Amino acid sequence: MLDLILPLECGGCGAPSTRWCATCAQELAVNPDQPHVVTPRVDPGVPVLALGRYAGARRTAIVNMKDRGRTDLIQPLARALAVGIHRMLTWGLLDVPMTIVPAPTRRAAARKRGGDPVTRMAKAAGKNHPGIAVVQALKITALARDSAGLGTAERERNIVGRVQLIKRPPAGTEVLLVDDIVTTGATVRESVRVLHIAGIEVASVLTVAAA
Repeated sequence: MLDLILPLECGGCGAPSTRWCATCAQELAVNPDQPHVVTPRVDPGVPVLALGRYAGARRTAIVNMKDRGRTDLIQPLARALAVGIHRMLTWGLLDVPMTIVPAPTRRAAARKRGGDPVTRMAKAAGKNHPGIAVVQALKITALARDSAGLGTAERERNIVGRVQLIKRPPAGTEVLLVDDIVTTGATVRESVRVLHIAGIEVASVLTVAAA
């Protein structure tokens, strides 16, 4: 069905006759020293790690996944995320049992995209791992507007008080907050704040890209 709607082209570079080419797959591959610690402009109070910069095939794949209906790109992005999680477990930065909490998205945006791609990506990354659960614990209220184009201060004002806890992670598990991209860090900080108020400690944040 996707082939009938969209031309067959790589979601990272636009190369014809493939949905995800070997060159873009190599660019998205997680190096042995990744993920790296990053410093968002808004400090969430917990370590934030990213698999790479928001550039090149990584950036294009995320944009195509979120805004252009390329749900086929969830899998390659999820594979990279899964490797990042494994590295953090290996390095002792995380432990199991663990709960992945996807960063919240606006419901209007999720409806437009045919579902929440970050949650789908998180579920694909944690699939088949007996020590990892994925819980969609947070939501953004309808009062928040699209943050694209907003500066740091505007993003903070837009999100403060508009993230809500809708489901608690299982007790006794470490919590990893996951997102596709961290820009200013405003959404991440508000998400961590809401979880902490509810008595839920966040071990760290992992994103596919850092802007």
